[in-house]
Amino acid sequence: MDNIQNFLPFILMFVVLYFFMIRPQQKRAKTEKAFESGLKVGDKIITKSGIHAKIAEMAETTIVIETMSGKLKIERSAISMELSSKLNTAVKK
Repeated sequence: MDNIQNFLPFILMFVVLYFFMIRPQQKRAKTEKAFESGLKVGDKIITKSGIHAKIAEMAETTIVIETMSGKLKIERSAISMELSSKLNTAVKK
């Protein structure tokens, strides 16, 4: 019984760490993965660096985007989920 009381603060610390740091990060990664898999040619997006573009071509890990100045090849992970969703809701209104 005394051993359990010694480890109780560590167990509680791990539980708090899990619910406030690890679990939200896993949930965010899952939603980003779903967002990336839902992209299709013709979608308007914003990259994490702030470039507004439209998806022209898609490959396994890269995407070719069309900007006002030409075409760029970028990684799928370079697309901002938050900014692109705001752009799409603003366009639909």
